Amino acid sequence: MGAVMNKPYILCVDDDKTILMSLRAQLKRGLGDQFAYEVAESAREAWEVINEFKESGISLSLIISDWMMPEIKGDEFLIQVHSQYPEIPKMMLTGQADPEAIKRAQDFANLACCLTKPWNRDSLIETIKAVIH
Repeated sequence: MGAVMNKPYILCVDDDKTILMSLRAQLKRGLGDQFAYEVAESAREAWEVINEFKESGISLSLIISDWMMPEIKGDEFLIQVHSQYPEIPKMMLTGQADPEAIKRAQDFANLACCLTKPWNRDSLIETIKAVIH
């Protein structure tokens, strides 16, 4: 992974590669070059990215995570991230999170917001701008 050192990153976590590619393309279009974008297809992969960034001093501006993933649900993943890195804003983007999971993420991961799939690109970009500025 060739990290762009001087830009803050947005990390997208989803086990569906098509969604990741679409999300990254929309973020690039909507937010442009002020951020660099990284994707992970699992919570384990996301942790590798997060830890590598922290060791390298790379700033992580936002984590956007799916809820329904095979190894660990998005709310649990974001709660774990929050316990180590409470300063990183977190969002969930999901087609099927149950209300309890969203509430848990809000209570224990300081979840900034939860958007549903399929998402509206403009509202996604506006929400992200509100969360990280």
